[in-house]
Amino acid sequence: MLRGGGDLATGVAWHLTRQGWPVVVLELPEPLTVRRTVSLSTAVTDGEIIVQGMRGVRADKRPEVLAVLEQGDVAVLVAPELTALDPVRPAVVVDARMAKRNLDTSIDDAEVVVALGPGFTAGVDCHAVVETMRGPNLGRVVWTGQAQPDTGTPAELGGRSADRVVRAPTAGAVEWRIAIGDVVSEGQLLGVVDDVTVRAPFDGVVRGAIRTGMRVRAGLKIGDVDPRGDPSECWKISDKALAVGNGVLEAVLARSTRRIG
Repeated sequence: MLRGGGDLATGVAWHLTRQGWPVVVLELPEPLTVRRTVSLSTAVTDGEIIVQGMRGVRADKRPEVLAVLEQGDVAVLVAPELTALDPVRPAVVVDARMAKRNLDTSIDDAEVVVALGPGFTAGVDCHAVVETMRGPNLGRVVWTGQAQPDTGTPAELGGRSADRVVRAPTAGAVEWRIAIGDVVSEGQLLGVVDDVTVRAPFDGVVRGAIRTGMRVRAGLKIGDVDPRGDPSECWKISDKALAVGNGVLEAVLARSTRRIG
């Protein structure tokens, strides 16, 4: 069971489903996902999504969840709490919410509990932590201690870092004038938040955009511009998500066979 269905969680699900694990994603009723074309959370609003051959389907009740799993698809359930499928207890729980802190995950939630990124201590909050910071340790499994602390600065992509992230200039509803995959020029109007304009920081491709109509707080990440200029990348699970997913798979297999922990 994955808590969260964003782009990193989707990389985790992609690896697990290819090894035959049935996967259920727990999501919020209004996900704040930016990379919607490669995130299972999109099934919450669209009913279903296919990401590189993996199909995620919204399921609102336990019988629907079981039916989706029987078809070999990922069930996406609007339910932030782990108790959503009681009395069924998942064998594996992965906290993939990327909250940068432990909201409520416990090492007793399942036989195998894995958490992504900073904010967790392996051996205390969970059995293993998977590193999410780009660099030589990306995707590595931490069995004791914590992942690297959050720097607050997005990783470099195509020579761009913090400036590739589009943030809400004010609080309000987001209204886009573009779509994910569109090629844009520096200064081009991307949309508005409560009538305050949002413009492209440089030439590139709109890699991600929060769902139009969402109400957001000032400063929240609402979009992502890719300087590499290849629209096809908008529909691919990122190398980062795949590396993190591979780390989770390693942790799950190692813990399940009792080689570690």
